[in-house]
Amino acid sequence: MMIKKKNIKNREQENNWEERVVQIKRVTKVVKGGKKLSFRAILVVGNEKGQIGVGIGKASDVIGAVKKGVTDAKKHIINIPLTKSNSIPHPVNGISGAAKVVIRPSASGSGVIAGGSVRTVLELAGVKNILAKQLRSNNTLNNARAALNALSNLRTFNDTAKDRNVNLDHLYSK
Repeated sequence: MMIKKKNIKNREQENNWEERVVQIKRVTKVVKGGKKLSFRAILVVGNEKGQIGVGIGKASDVIGAVKKGVTDAKKHIINIPLTKSNSIPHPVNGISGAAKVVIRPSASGSGVIAGGSVRTVLELAGVKNILAKQLRSNNTLNNARAALNALSNLRTFNDTAKDRNVNLDHLYSK
């Protein structure tokens, strides 16, 4: 009986993840016998409650690449703090390779103002009111990873107060 309950809980946890394919590319490699065809899939996995991951999968067929991408994304999941208005606590920048992403909180009701893979990352993270801008690169994978890097650098007032060894009231007073 105990094993069945654990399996049911694991299935429920797996079912609330939403997966979105950001990009599928056909890649060819020149080998001795000719050209070898394979596919690369970039996926974003999130539960719209502050957990998000980006993964990449490569395989000889699209379905295999997508499955590998999902497992890779689930390995790289991060938790992000969200405010009551479904935004982020403060402006933040993220970098991955040559890509740079600037993310700023926005007024409630403004929606997700972002483009490309950054929009997908923010939507699956559960952020509803935000403004984002991609700079320096159009690479889909690097922009998604830069958005993930920016979100992982977010801190709450409680985290900052603990790091500085001060009361939370002391932070607000200055």
